[in-house]
Amino acid sequence: MGVMVLEELAQSWLEQQCNLIHGACHGLVMLSVNDNGQMADVAHWPAETTVSAALNAAARRAAVQSRTVVEQVGPAKTPGTQKSCVIAYPLASRDKVLGVVAVEVEVEVKAQSGKQYDEVMSLLRAGSVFFEMLLKQQQEENRDQLMRILELVSLTLDQPQFQSAATSLATRLANELSCSRVSIGFMRGRFITVRALSHSARQGVKTSLLRTISAAMEEAIDQDTTLVYPGKEHINIAHRKLAEHNRVVSVCTIPLVNNNVITGAITFERNNSVPFDAETVDLYTHVANLVGPILELKRANDCWPIVQLLGSAGGFMTKLFGPHHVAIKAGTLSLLLLAVYAGFVTATYRVTANATLKGSIQRAIVAPIDGFILESGVRAGDVVQAGQLMGALDDNELKIEQQKLTSEKARYSREYRSAMAEHDRAEVSILSARISQSDARLQLINKQLERMQIISPFSGVVVSGDLSQSLGSPVSRGDVLFEVAPLEDYRLVLSVDERDMPDISLKQEGRLKLSGFPGDALEISVSRITPVSESSDGANYYRIEAQLDDPRP
Repeated sequence: MGVMVLEELAQSWLEQQCNLIHGACHGLVMLSVNDNGQMADVAHWPAETTVSAALNAAARRAAVQSRTVVEQVGPAKTPGTQKSCVIAYPLASRDKVLGVVAVEVEVEVKAQSGKQYDEVMSLLRAGSVFFEMLLKQQQEENRDQLMRILELVSLTLDQPQFQSAATSLATRLANELSCSRVSIGFMRGRFITVRALSHSARQGVKTSLLRTISAAMEEAIDQDTTLVYPGKEHINIAHRKLAEHNRVVSVCTIPLVNNNVITGAITFERNNSVPFDAETVDLYTHVANLVGPILELKRANDCWPIVQLLGSAGGFMTKLFGPHHVAIKAGTLSLLLLAVYAGFVTATYRVTANATLKGSIQRAIVAPIDGFILESGVRAGDVVQAGQLMGALDDNELKIEQQKLTSEKARYSREYRSAMAEHDRAEVSILSARISQSDARLQLINKQLERMQIISPFSGVVVSGDLSQSLGSPVSRGDVLFEVAPLEDYRLVLSVDERDMPDISLKQEGRLKLSGFPGDALEISVSRITPVSESSDGANYYRIEAQLDDPRP
């Protein structure tokens, strides 16, 4: 149901109802606007007054509770009365609340027995039955109208080509409205061309007739409104000429709109004596608003691609240089300025890459023999000097072995002197060899004892290693205990994406920002480019080495 029709119907009924109720001073009608039961005011009486909060609250309470609500709202407003009350009565159908009518009544002193309440309730009950019948009748009519609109839209959508869709629509409209002819035309430049006629194609139709119909369509488009002949609200000279030329009684033209732009029109011609009433014109205006964009889209799709391209370009130029469309003008100007800026302004292009700062030399301090950790004097991050003790391994076993070999050598030496005194040359040779063997083993033990002290080979910083948490733990020969790097000589390793490699060259300058000092950039230069790539996170990276041009402390 149209909103205006609904409000007029409710307002008329409420005025009649309040005029029948003795003592009525205000009235309100609220109707459901959706399936959730939300209510909206559609009429109030007197029309020039505003609805009181008490009247509105009682009406909504009656809608929520689905029962009659009677409330006293205060003393009477005129002499001779005792009090003022509100009576809200729900309008229900099949256990569903359609709306609420609420009336504020001044109750007379003599009516305290309840007689006046009964009279008001009787009138509301009888009036509500009549109003519910009007609502149902109007809803059924609206449902039929909606089905007709949907059928016409479906008919237009089902046809694959523009011409067949327009002709089918015109024929269907002519049959529904008992028209002798329905014509559909579309704009071509500044003029309109008739593209479809009901019950026939355009071939064989007189050119003069098409010109007359086009003139009527252009008359409605020029005035940007629906024109009906006979009628006196607008200029309808071309419509009168069309009616006289074709000997028809009434003519109606409805513009077709797409995106707030008139693209064409539909002209209806009737030979019978039934004129086009306002309700019919309003209904088929909705039809035109729905099918207009569909027909325009089909018409555009049926054109050659070059025609579509030229049409789009023409539409854009019209918006660009015509009135309104400020957003399009501003966007185009911005793109133009951006293109000019990109063409004449130069800027520095930077290649970014993840970098790792390392020492130029990184010496690994390993376990000299199998043993156990005895002590640890430094850990990762400590600065050490050349020859500084960094840690030690347990040497008890080596010292015991040293004492054993020393005693063994002394015994061999005594036996050697005894053999020399006895001139036993064979025994002297044997003992001499054993003494040499003991000396060699002692020298090895002494070297091993010296290496049990882990000494820094040069001054630098301990990069890795912390034996303080592993005292007493066994280590094997060759296990890395510490890593030491120099403090004054660095190298930088960068992972450069393969897409940026064409922009990289030897001795190329750059800037390094460390995570610990993001605000302090260091100058660097590329010293080496390796031809080997590595894959990571779905991309290929090349290893690039650079050096610090100005190393910081």
